[in-house]
Amino acid sequence: MYPEIRMRRLRNKPLVRKMITEYSLSPSNFILPIFVKEGLEEDSTPIESMPGISQHSLRSLVDECHQVSELGIPAVMLFGVPKKKDAMGSEAYNPEGIVPTAVRAIKEELGDRLMVACDVCLCGYTDHGHCAPIDGENILNDQALELYAKASLEYARAGADIVAPSDMMDGRVGAIRNKLEQEGFQDTIIISYAVKFASSFYGPFREAAESSFGAGPKDRKSHQMDPSNLTQAFREVELDLEEGADIVMVKPALPYLDVIKALSTRFSVPLAAYQVSGEYAMLKAASQNGWIDGKESMLETLLAIRRAGATMILTYFAKEAAEAVK
Repeated sequence: MYPEIRMRRLRNKPLVRKMITEYSLSPSNFILPIFVKEGLEEDSTPIESMPGISQHSLRSLVDECHQVSELGIPAVMLFGVPKKKDAMGSEAYNPEGIVPTAVRAIKEELGDRLMVACDVCLCGYTDHGHCAPIDGENILNDQALELYAKASLEYARAGADIVAPSDMMDGRVGAIRNKLEQEGFQDTIIISYAVKFASSFYGPFREAAESSFGAGPKDRKSHQMDPSNLTQAFREVELDLEEGADIVMVKPALPYLDVIKALSTRFSVPLAAYQVSGEYAMLKAASQNGWIDGKESMLETLLAIRRAGATMILTYFAKEAAEAVK
């Protein structure tokens, strides 16, 4: 007779609230992105625009991965920062490059206790800062595909469990899947950044990866998604699944919760979301200035991403959040 009283009864006691909780967070929902820098003399170097996040040496990377595993976080995503860069991003597919070397170091220490994913792109390895080779103002889509496949193969050979193409070039998932299967790596998982928007929230990442635009276009709008589009996301996911992706990702997360929700209701595959560097930096800055409660806002945003339908969340908060929810 009095539904408002019923609602009050269900909110009144903490244990009742816990019993009727619809969504929750677990360390197993998180993947920690990690930057590993070739030739770093210190154990780690703080990233100014991302408080609490650092570029790691190989030694501090392994220590970090031990902490991640002990917290119950199942995976890390590696981003390499090489000593030298060139027009073709050749260090991305160097078998002795920083990422294959890092994968071997992690696997030697932790084995199957931690999944290792490797971001596959050229932007951190090219001297012009683009995701593919360029010709003047043109991004050379097709010339990049074999390079992504070569990089993915080297990561798989080093022991990576997952490769994650983040470039948004057409056809790259198929090129990577074909190369992996030809070389006997049928079990290597592909997480595709299938729905990656040309966003303004990537700024701090460029500091972390030491990647900025030189020659060529001054943005990535020719190959990343327009923030105004939704229906295109369906086609991007369909194409990547047809080409052999196992998991698809939306990036960034918070500005695109509607996209995550729409995809989660349409596709019955694992869906990842990337809470990117700009999202992390905003929350950290507001917290440090005392404008918001850092811990509660962190958990609220992560819960929103889960509620929208993400199976897994790449977030720089992964360690903090795992501590909080445990």
